[in-house]
Amino acid sequence: MAALVLEPSVLEDLIRRRRETGADRFDEVWDGVYIVSPNPNNEHQGLANALASIFSYLIYWPGLGQVFQGANISDQEKGWESNYRIPDVAVFLNGNPAQNRQTHWLGGPDFAVEILSRNDRAREKRPFYAKVGTRELLVIDRDPWALELYRLENGQLLLSEKATVENPVILTSSVLPLSFTLSGEPASSHIEVAHADSRQRWSIQCGQ
Repeated sequence: MAALVLEPSVLEDLIRRRRETGADRFDEVWDGVYIVSPNPNNEHQGLANALASIFSYLIYWPGLGQVFQGANISDQEKGWESNYRIPDVAVFLNGNPAQNRQTHWLGGPDFAVEILSRNDRAREKRPFYAKVGTRELLVIDRDPWALELYRLENGQLLLSEKATVENPVILTSSVLPLSFTLSGEPASSHIEVAHADSRQRWSIQCGQ
């Protein structure tokens, strides 16, 4: 169910209460439109935690860049709060031209992850992520399970490959030294993450 609030005082009160309670952590603003995103369930948060941990181990701790589980990404030099998105995980490698403005990033990450929740609009963020220069985007669909890897080409994030349980192709990142695929059965599948050195692997259980 969607809601359109046209009364400013009602909207202001809603935003104020969400900020006071911390419920606005994943809310976004799309070209001036306030978006109340679905709250991530335990499975959603577990996937984000697992991926952020792997990326931190490979990128943050060796000093190769920064990893965020949720970060404000904007394309606005001024008034960033009028247009921003929050990926579930974002990786900024050293040398990324995006500017850390403390409250937000002006410019996109090298690698972003969006985990789909029921009724969310994560796929609709692709034009924005492309506009701010996000080099790759991994979309995790949970109904049914699928992995989609998008790569920035000619100013657009285009689908490079898609992995499903039935067709577990390997999605190889050109940004991170990692590949991703799915294994198992639809009811008990895993996201398999492998390092390019072929010695390090991680298996993230789905459906928890």
